[in-house]
Amino acid sequence: MTVTTRAAKISLQVEGMDCASCATKIETALHRIDGVTDVAVSVPRGTVTVLHDGKEIDDRVRKQISDLGYQVTRLEAVSGDGPKDNRVDGKPPHEESHSHIDERAAPGQRWWQTRKGMLTIASGAALAIAFLVGKAVPATEQWAFLLAMMVGLIPIARRSLSAARAGMPFSIEMLMTIAAVGAIIIGAAEEAAAVVFLFLIGELLEGVAANRARASIQDLTKLIPKTARLEDNGQVSEVQADTLAVGAIIQIRPGDRISADGVIVSGESSIDEAPVTGESTPIRKGPEEIVFAGTVNGDGLLRVRVTAAASDNTIARVVRLVEEAQESKAPTERFIDRFSRYYTPGVVAVAALVAFVPPLLFGGGWSGWIYKGLAILLIGCPCALVISTPAAIAASLSAGARRGLLMKGGAVLEQIGKITVACFDKTGTLTVGKPQVTDIISFGRNEADVLRFAAALEAGSSHPLAKAILRKAGERQLSLPPTSDANAIGGVGVRAVVEGIEVFVGSPKAAGERAPMTSEQSSQVSALNHEGKTVSIVVAGHEVAGAIAMRDELRPDARAGLKALTEVGIKAVLLTGDNRRTANAIGEQLGIEVQSELLPEDKQRIVGQFQKEGWLVAKIGDGINDAPALAAADVGIAMGGGADVALETADAAILHGRVLDVAAMVDLSKRTMINIRQNIAVALGLKAVFLVTTVIGVTGLWPAILADTGATVLVTLNALRLLKVAEN
Repeated sequence: MTVTTRAAKISLQVEGMDCASCATKIETALHRIDGVTDVAVSVPRGTVTVLHDGKEIDDRVRKQISDLGYQVTRLEAVSGDGPKDNRVDGKPPHEESHSHIDERAAPGQRWWQTRKGMLTIASGAALAIAFLVGKAVPATEQWAFLLAMMVGLIPIARRSLSAARAGMPFSIEMLMTIAAVGAIIIGAAEEAAAVVFLFLIGELLEGVAANRARASIQDLTKLIPKTARLEDNGQVSEVQADTLAVGAIIQIRPGDRISADGVIVSGESSIDEAPVTGESTPIRKGPEEIVFAGTVNGDGLLRVRVTAAASDNTIARVVRLVEEAQESKAPTERFIDRFSRYYTPGVVAVAALVAFVPPLLFGGGWSGWIYKGLAILLIGCPCALVISTPAAIAASLSAGARRGLLMKGGAVLEQIGKITVACFDKTGTLTVGKPQVTDIISFGRNEADVLRFAAALEAGSSHPLAKAILRKAGERQLSLPPTSDANAIGGVGVRAVVEGIEVFVGSPKAAGERAPMTSEQSSQVSALNHEGKTVSIVVAGHEVAGAIAMRDELRPDARAGLKALTEVGIKAVLLTGDNRRTANAIGEQLGIEVQSELLPEDKQRIVGQFQKEGWLVAKIGDGINDAPALAAADVGIAMGGGADVALETADAAILHGRVLDVAAMVDLSKRTMINIRQNIAVALGLKAVFLVTTVIGVTGLWPAILADTGATVLVTLNALRLLKVAEN
C-alpha cells in the first residue's frame, strides 16, 4: 500500500533579518532540511515561507533559523501549494490565525528590546567591567577581557558554525570568529573584546536602519481607521473596518478618515488625498467618483459603497507592491551579489598569505604578521558592500511610494533614470480625462438660458459631454426647468419641450437643418473646432440660441511636466488615437511632436521603431487601451489612480496622475544610482585604505573593525537620505 504525503506550508515571522545576506543564509540552511521542497524569504516583511512534504518539521525549521542567530516570533500552519510569494494565500502572514508558538516580539520594538540590542548591551557592559577589573587588578586583565569577549563571541561563533554546516563557510560571522580567536592566541585579548563589541554595534545599526526603511512604508497602514460607520437598513452602527464587505454602504463624516476604498453614492466634499497620493491640494468629489482608504473627508457627509476588502485596498496594495519590489533585485545588486561570492573567499586567501608567507619565506615575526592577517580578515568583511545597493533601493522605493510613485522593483527603478524618450497617451494622461465646458456663446439667447436649456435636456444622461454640461450648470447653481415630450435622436442630438418651447441640442450639422446659422456663427464654431473643441448647438424654437464648446482640458501641470523632462534631455512625444485636429491642437499647446489616429498596435509599433533607432523608451498611459505599448516599452508607466493598473499592466504607476511625477521618477532613479555609486565607493575605498595601512603596520584590529563598521554605518545613513525625497 502506497502512502501519499500531502504537501504543506508553514509561514514564520522572523526577527533580525536585515539584509539580502540574511535571506541567503536562511534559505540555504532550510533547503538542507529533509522534507523541505521550497523556501521563500522576504526581508521587507520579515517572513519565511516553507513548503514541505507534510511531515512534522516545524521544530527543525525553527531550530535551524534560531541557530543562525534569528528569532522566530510566530509560526503558522498554512494550506497551499507553494510559496510563490511570501504572502499566505494572498495575505501577509500576520493575517492568519493558526499561530502556535509564543509571540515574543511585538511589532514596533525599540532597538534595546531586540535580541541584537540586548546582546550588544551585554557585550558593552562586559567590556566596561573588564576594563575596570583590569585597572584594579592588573594580573587578571587578560582573563577579564577574555571573558568579556566570550559574551559576544559565543553567539557569533554558534551562528558561524550553523552557517558552515548549512554550506556557507565564508560567512561574516566566521571571519569575525577566526579574527577574535586568533587575537586571543597572540595575546591581544583587549583588542579582541573591543572588536567583538564593535562588530555587534555595526550589526545593531544595520538592523535599526533596516527597520526604519521597513517602517517608512508600513506606516501607511496606520492611516486607515480601525472602525467604520456601516449603514444597514437605515441604521448606522460602528464596526471594525477590516470586516467591511464589498458592496457595503458606509458613512464618512466631515473630518473623518475614509475607512475603505469605494465609490461615492451620495454627498459632495473636498477630499485630502495627500496621505495616499502625495497630492497636496484637496480634490472636490461627488457621486460616482472614487475615494481611497486613508484619505481625509473635508466638509461634507458622504455615503460610500465599498469596492475593495481591507486586505485589497489601495494602501494595502501599495505596501504589498513596495515589499515585493524590494525583493526584486536590480542589475547592480545582482552584480554585487555575484562579486561578493568570490570576494569573501578572496579576502580569506589574502589574509592567509599575509599571515603565513612573510614568516615562512622571509623570516618575518609570526605574531606581527598573524596580527596583520587577522586585521585583513576584519577589513574584508563584506557587510557594507553587500548592503550598498539594496539599502538605497529599499529607501527609494519607500520614498517614492509615499509620494504616489510606485515601481515594481530595483530593475525598474534603475531603468527609469536611463530613458531618452517618453511617449505619452493623451486622454487621462496629458489631459484630465473628462470633457469640460470651455465656452458658452450667446446667439439668440443669453448664456444662462443656453446652458439652462442644454442642461435640462441632458439631465439623467451618462454621456461624457452631457455630464460636462450638467457639471457646468451645477457650478453656476442654475435651476433646471422641467421638460416634456423628450426623446433622443440617435447620433444626432436630443429634443424636448422646455417652458413651452421645443428645444434641440446636437451637432452643428444637425442643428443647421432645424435653424440655419449665419456665416458669422459658422465661423465662430469653426474656430472652436480648430482649437480641438467639440461644439453642441442649442436651438430654441426656430432660432439658434447659442453654442456650448467642450474639450478634455490639459492637466494643470502638463506643460511643466514636459518641460522638466526636456530639461534633463528626454524627448516627449504624444501618441493618441484621437482625431488629427484635436491631437494637433493639444500638441500646439504643449509644443511636442504628435502622432494621431493610432490603434493600440500602432502605438506598439512606434515604440518598437524608437527602440530600433537606439532610444530607451518610456510609455506613459492609462494602462488599459495602451497595454501593448506599455508592455513593449523599456519602462511602462500607468498614469492615474489605478492601483489595479499599476499591479497588472505597467512596470510603474503614478497614483495621482501628475505629469510632473514622470520627471520626479526619473530624478529619484538618478539620485538612487548616484547614492549606490557613493555607497560602493565608500565600502571599497575604506577597505582599500585600511588594507594598505594594515600591511605597512600603521593600523591594527581596532581600526580594521572600525573601518568595516564605519563603512556599514556610512553606507546605511547615506541610503536613508533617500527617504527624505518623500518630503520634497
